Amino acid sequence: MSLLNDFITFEHRNEHDLEHDSEHNLRKKPQFSTPKIYNAKGDLSKRWYVYFSFRNPKTGKLERMKNIYGIANTYKKKEERFEVLSIYRKRLLILLKKGYNPFEDNKHLINKESQPEAVNTQNETSSIPKPIQQPITPVIQKQDNIATSNTEQETTGTSLEKAFGLSLHLKKNVVSERTLKDYRAHADKFISWLKDERPNITTIDMVDKAVIMTYLNEVLSRSSARNCNNYRTNLSSLMQTMEDNDIIPANHVKKIKALKTKPERNKTYSHKTQQDIFDYLKTEDPILLLYIKFISYNFLRPIEVCRLKIKDINVKEGLLQFKSKNNPLEVKRIPNILLKDLPDLSLLDGDMHLFTPEKIGGYWDIDETNKRNHFSARYRKVVKNHFKLGKNYGLYSFRHTFITKLYQSLIKNSTPHEVKSKIMLITGHSTMDALEKYLRSIDAAIPDDYSHLLK
Repeated sequence: MSLLNDFITFEHRNEHDLEHDSEHNLRKKPQFSTPKIYNAKGDLSKRWYVYFSFRNPKTGKLERMKNIYGIANTYKKKEERFEVLSIYRKRLLILLKKGYNPFEDNKHLINKESQPEAVNTQNETSSIPKPIQQPITPVIQKQDNIATSNTEQETTGTSLEKAFGLSLHLKKNVVSERTLKDYRAHADKFISWLKDERPNITTIDMVDKAVIMTYLNEVLSRSSARNCNNYRTNLSSLMQTMEDNDIIPANHVKKIKALKTKPERNKTYSHKTQQDIFDYLKTEDPILLLYIKFISYNFLRPIEVCRLKIKDINVKEGLLQFKSKNNPLEVKRIPNILLKDLPDLSLLDGDMHLFTPEKIGGYWDIDETNKRNHFSARYRKVVKNHFKLGKNYGLYSFRHTFITKLYQSLIKNSTPHEVKSKIMLITGHSTMDALEKYLRSIDAAIPDDYSHLLK
């Protein structure tokens, strides 16, 4: 099927001759269904493709064949995506009428139809953008009695670098820059390991479940189960993209189960410890204190505070906007308890970052993860060492602490459901389930003394 996909999705073909040669086949009993386009009801966040069925010579029944995606899903407009898939559909139908049979070896037929043509072929494809990748070298898969030798796989398969490079390119407009960076790092490490430990593996189709399992076990031996799971998740995502684009027949990582882990929870601070820290930072590190107050009073995550710029703070209306964990843009109310601690921001450039190492409002052009790491290290040096706090206490603990405070204050005069409904608006949790799970994890719902019930 990958050979078929490469032929169908290649950009420069002469449709005229294929149509002319296939006319004599129209009277034959069709062994296949007419190819159709799946457009997910116009939803561009989902994958569109061409699909068809072919009659299995053994069972005599029509069977659904593998979907054909090509580069269609890299386009962000419905018209462009549909136009590309229409061309794929047309080419597929012509090839089927020419005698293509997915249950037989079609290499000779496709190679014949792929020969360069003297006729100008730009009439129907000239308006379509160039493909984002070079044509993928076809991999002849084993089908029924058609065997593929190891030597042939090594010469026809897609190289490791090209396969991962294409997958990363397709991910570029789908995931965040940070996630893409993680994908690239894990892909590079895996390729490097293969070159050192499995030098005979040169193409992506030679990577099987056993090879991946060996690699992940080695990662586990030198790190943690959580880190191993991160490698597994990222490799699986990249190889799923390869499967979706017919670079590999299957994503073997999906068959490998994630390891069980014991997550370490950030503990909540006692009221006295939290107040002592705030009092201490008033003189010791006012910038760090304000940073912590955004976590405490606005319930932001540390990395979300690092993303804030001056233009994100609307002092007049008491609002701030930011990129959250689950949304590209989220707006929250700034409570008065925090507004009164903000310095005058009116004269600062809107593109300045709110927090920098030396002052409030300035340019600090480094990766946001490094910014978070800076404040984490700063907190450890200034606060944790001074108060001798354990490893379970950190900046994130302030978010837990103040959400617990919020819950316990509201529950005095409201039902649990009313409390959770109010808290959802404040914390930004997207569902009641997510909020309830979070509240359970931080033990926010602690009952009053129940001694009288035990008498």
